[in-house]
Amino acid sequence: MKTKNIQKYLESFAKKVLKQSESILKSKKGSTNLAGTLRAKVEKEKQGFAVKFYMADYGTFVDKGVSGNQKKRSFTNYKLTNESSPYSYKTKQPPSGALDRWAVRKNVAPRDEKGRFIQRKSLIFLIARKIKRDGIQGISFFQKPLGLEYKKLKKGFLSEFTEDIKSYITTFTR
Repeated sequence: MKTKNIQKYLESFAKKVLKQSESILKSKKGSTNLAGTLRAKVEKEKQGFAVKFYMADYGTFVDKGVSGNQKKRSFTNYKLTNESSPYSYKTKQPPSGALDRWAVRKNVAPRDEKGRFIQRKSLIFLIARKIKRDGIQGISFFQKPLGLEYKKLKKGFLSEFTEDIKSYITTFTR
């Protein structure tokens, strides 16, 4: 049986999820490389179709957040309910190299009470310690759109499936 309509519908579903995810990411994080790594692929398998989403490894940490060693973080899952982050800082803190690059890129250079610049190494250490303690709040940039579009997917899927069956029956009877 040809499943052209179902495949197109699933590809449309994936595009909508990605578009909304990028929009949320840009509104919450501004310009970020993570948005450029989002992609989806619809694959036909033995038992049907699979819609696979891909992103940079750190995307799940941004999406679901990371609990600190003193503060628990949560995110909104694809079922649109709140859930505790599965990730946490226990003994280690974020790598200072990544925070250093971030500080340079964002031009972060605070001053002390006498107006002198604070050493960047000290600043990075303080930021890393705070992140370890408080964690990173998840923004659910992927989970929310996935849940919202999944609700719509179930409604429209039946009509596309019906069209493919009609096409199959017409082709088969000729």
